[in-house]
Amino acid sequence: MKRTQSGMTLIGFILVLAVVGVFIYMGMKLIPMYSEYFAVKQALKELSKEAGITQQDPAKIKDLFFRRLYISYAENVKSENVKIARKDAGYVMTVDYEVRRPLIANIDVVGHFQATQDLRRDGFE
Repeated sequence: MKRTQSGMTLIGFILVLAVVGVFIYMGMKLIPMYSEYFAVKQALKELSKEAGITQQDPAKIKDLFFRRLYISYAENVKSENVKIARKDAGYVMTVDYEVRRPLIANIDVVGHFQATQDLRRDGFE
């Protein structure tokens, strides 16, 4: 009775490692972008819960928002990306920004992120 070996060849193993390596590399580029986006959403949510936020002027609201982002090391959101509009008894705050990261050689990955939060009296929506 002849026994045959079964399993992965060295070339097959190297190809699998290459594919896994590419996905890990892409994840290292994409995860910080999404982490920053979730920090923006969290800052907006915390801002909406702050007492008396609707009595503040838009410049003060932006300042409070950017203070929260500073703690999270979110550096891609600029002042021109934040819009505050009056709505009913409060404000609507929209953060719309784009992040571009180099991926491989001359290929970039671009992420476009938008988050909106109602800022109402006493934090109620």
